[in-house]
Amino acid sequence: MAAVLGTPQTPVVAIGSAFIDRVPPWLKDLAISLFGTHDKTALRVGILIVVAALAAVGGMLAVRRYWAGALITIALSAVAVVAAFTRADSGQTGFLPSALAGVAALLVLRLFSRRLEPLIDFPDDGVSRRGFLQLSTGVALGSAAVAVLGKVVGGNRAAVADARKQLQLPQPPTLAPPAGVQADGAVPWATPNADFYRIDTALSVPQIVPADWKLRIHGMVGKEIELNFDDLLKRPVVHKWVTLTCVSNEVGGDLIGNALWSGVLLKDLLQEAGPAADADAIKSTSKDGFTAGTPLPTLLDDRQAMLAFAMNGDPLPVEHGFPVRVVVPGLYGYVSATKWLVDIEVTRFDQFEGYWTPRGWSALGPIKLSSRIDTPRGKKVEPGQVTVAGVAWDQHVGVSKVEVRVDGGSWQQATLATDPSIDTWRQWHWSWDAPRGNHVLQVRAFDAKGTPQVEDSAPPAPNGSTGLHTVNVKVG
Repeated sequence: MAAVLGTPQTPVVAIGSAFIDRVPPWLKDLAISLFGTHDKTALRVGILIVVAALAAVGGMLAVRRYWAGALITIALSAVAVVAAFTRADSGQTGFLPSALAGVAALLVLRLFSRRLEPLIDFPDDGVSRRGFLQLSTGVALGSAAVAVLGKVVGGNRAAVADARKQLQLPQPPTLAPPAGVQADGAVPWATPNADFYRIDTALSVPQIVPADWKLRIHGMVGKEIELNFDDLLKRPVVHKWVTLTCVSNEVGGDLIGNALWSGVLLKDLLQEAGPAADADAIKSTSKDGFTAGTPLPTLLDDRQAMLAFAMNGDPLPVEHGFPVRVVVPGLYGYVSATKWLVDIEVTRFDQFEGYWTPRGWSALGPIKLSSRIDTPRGKKVEPGQVTVAGVAWDQHVGVSKVEVRVDGGSWQQATLATDPSIDTWRQWHWSWDAPRGNHVLQVRAFDAKGTPQVEDSAPPAPNGSTGLHTVNVKVG
């Protein structure tokens, strides 16, 4: 029904999105640590279980007291309607799927309660039993018909997929990683699109056809700018390898990826708009209402922050912000990596807060120096020479050295792979003459100035985790 009405706000999406908007940081971190990038699937399943349980209670009550079951149904529908009204991408019809679902549920509840009451009193009544089965079949077929109608009429998802497939974009000179960047035993230096982590607040991914996309740059500027997708493609295009990291990444975690991004420099657009001298931030807004506050100086320096429309040579995957997103090297995504971008306001930090700031996260969000062991990890190895390898990162600062130690002993310097850019992770490896037994490996990195990473353990909130990645290895 939501697809027929042209809105993403199904009752589950409306309730789930409102829940995401109000979840405390500790619960967000717990969900990511438990479910990783499947956190939204877990939330959907959880909502369906709760709604199904409440609906079952309402159904049982309605057999004898219809008003009691009806109150539960109305309450569920009201929660979804109110939640839909809070969503920026609801449009004028965003509340209707939840409202209509509530009306339909009341009608079905009434019909089923009338059919079930005589069956409870007279369980051997064949007529009542046939009537209940006929009603159940009719409701099931009706629900299936509405679902099919939604797929036929609500073709926005298919239209976006088709537009993405047909899109012709400027191609980078090469998609191959630079020579010498891959260390034996480490994860692939270039992260495939399908494997790139996804952490955002969108329970229903915004569907935007490039022909409909527009961006407004306004606020504390000398000249407002409005762009469509064709305007963007007419500008000089840059292709840049950039490693992105989520602030929720635990020490040794996998919420990090490296890709070749293609797009237009934000610096050029902002300089054309002419930021006011006292402006210190931009507020970037997603189609679904998410906002990020990014320090203005990071968009005007040499790091080549961009409006990206391609990832590893392909149009952005829809889940990663198609058709346009923000990519800013050196900043955690919660303050910079706005997907499905539709608005940029030049402003000041003392005049607004991004989505995550009032929820307990720091306003700026520079990435912290960190390192990780990829191998050996979680597996038994044979005695003798063992390759220990991994990655280290400190985007827009750079990594100068990586060291490894065994069982708390002295630090041993690892061999670094080629460093094509300070805005990407750097791979490393170390050869270990491993004796039999259980051992503990640790790694630490040094930035371009020779400063070691922070060894004291700290959780992701409020500005990124710290500590040494430690793995247990069984040899023999």
